[in-house]
Amino acid sequence: MSNYGGLPEKYSNQETSAITIIPVPYDGTSTWIKGADRGPQAIIEASANMELYDIETGTEVYLKGIFTSQPVTEKSTPEKMSSAVHEKVRHYINRGKFTVITGGEHSVSIGSMKAFSEKYTDLSILQIDAHSDMRNEYEGSGHNHACVMARARELAPVVQVGIRSSDAGELDMMDPERVFFAHQIYNTEQWMNKATNLLTDNVYMTIDLDAFDPSIMPSTGTPEPGGMGWYQTLDFIRNVIEHKNLVGFDVVELCPSEGNKAPDFLAAKLIYRILSMRFAKK
Repeated sequence: MSNYGGLPEKYSNQETSAITIIPVPYDGTSTWIKGADRGPQAIIEASANMELYDIETGTEVYLKGIFTSQPVTEKSTPEKMSSAVHEKVRHYINRGKFTVITGGEHSVSIGSMKAFSEKYTDLSILQIDAHSDMRNEYEGSGHNHACVMARARELAPVVQVGIRSSDAGELDMMDPERVFFAHQIYNTEQWMNKATNLLTDNVYMTIDLDAFDPSIMPSTGTPEPGGMGWYQTLDFIRNVIEHKNLVGFDVVELCPSEGNKAPDFLAAKLIYRILSMRFAKK
C-alpha cells in the first residue's frame, strides 16, 4: 500500500508530517455487499490523481505533511480489530498527529472513537450516515458495524445526520433532538446550525459513505436511496469546522467497483477537502 496523495518523502515523512492516515482494511461484519476491505487501497490509488491545490480554501494542505501508516491487519474478531485500531490511533494522537482513519466497514471506527474519547474530555461524536447503527448487539457481537453508534454513545454525546434507515428496536436508543433524518434536511440549510450547536467544543466525526446518495456514491455495502449531496455535506462539515474543534475523523464503507472509479475518487477527495478546511482554519 503506497501513500495517500502519492506524495514524495518530503511531504509524507512520519516524523515531520502533521497528519497521519491509518488504513483499516477490515470487512469482517458486513452483511450484504462485501469488499469494504479493499476500500483503503482504492482511496489511496484514487488520491494519487488529485490536484493538491484546494480551490475553495486557496491552500495546499499536503505541505503540512500527510503520512500514511502501515494498515491495521488484525482481522481475527471485530473486538480484537477494534483493540488494534485503538492502540494505533492512540499512538499517533498522543504524538500530536491529526489522525484520519480509512475503512473498511464501519466497525473500524469503534477503536478510534475510544482513543479520542480518552484523549479529549469534552468530546462529542458526529455521525454522518444513512444508518442509525444503534443496535446494542448484532450477529453475536457488540462490535458489529450495526452497533457502532451504540458503542459511541457509551463514550460521548452523539449527533446523527443523514439517517434514513433504522430498525424499530433502535429508536429507543436514539435521541430525537439529536438526530437529523435525511427527509428532514433535504433541500434546506436551516438544520445545520442547530446540529452544530448540539456538539461540544471538541468533535470527532465518523463518515459512512452511504450517507451520500447512491447516484454519486453507489460503491457501499448498503446503498440507501435519498442520500445527501456533495455540497450539502461539505457545507455542513464546513459549518462544524468553523465553530468547533475537529480533532479527528474517519471515512468508512467504500466498497470499490472495478467498473466505476468515481466513488473511489469522491472518498479520496472528501478526505482532502476536510483536511483543507480543517487546516485552513488555523
